[in-house]
Amino acid sequence: MKKTLLRGLFNVLPLVLSIWLFWSLFESLDEVGSFLFGLVHITELFKGAGFLLILTLLFIAGLLFSVSPIAWLYDFVIRQLMRFPFFKTVYSSINDIASLMSSDNKNKSQQTVLVHQANNTYVVGFIMSNDTPEPLTNALPDGDWVPVLFPLSYQIAGITTLVKREDLTMVDWSFEDAMRYNLTAGISVSAKEGKEKEQQITDHAINEPK
Repeated sequence: MKKTLLRGLFNVLPLVLSIWLFWSLFESLDEVGSFLFGLVHITELFKGAGFLLILTLLFIAGLLFSVSPIAWLYDFVIRQLMRFPFFKTVYSSINDIASLMSSDNKNKSQQTVLVHQANNTYVVGFIMSNDTPEPLTNALPDGDWVPVLFPLSYQIAGITTLVKREDLTMVDWSFEDAMRYNLTAGISVSAKEGKEKEQQITDHAINEPK
């Protein structure tokens, strides 16, 4: 009984939380859009009109940022605002997270690698860039150094270590799957394999001749 309840909980909970998260985002954006409609005295629209307005404005913004003068003007305004220390700290943090999530900024250098440790163990990491900042390059011994990220389990944060490329073992594993493995300490992979095995047993039982 307890095992069955827990199985139901662990299967339903991710779906419920995901739906709740997206619904909360929808509600928030819809309220912002409704507020913008209210500024031009447009009221009593259907549910979701504000959300559609925000999506439309974001689409228009995307088109505008493809125009060089608009992009230059935006960069100029941001550079002026970056002179304020507090704004610089907040903006830089949010911009870094947005850049990490943006598919436009994902490049093929996000290679999954294994880094050999002194006690003959290996750590899963990711080459995030093929370029090392010049100050670090000047401070390091000669060699082909690359920044390798080691994510911490159940956290977005991680540790960036500079490793010689010759000391890395390349792994044919997608960035998304390997990152999920690291962030969940391997639990997501184990759970997936367990479900696949359980499904195989169920299919075999169904297909087994009576």
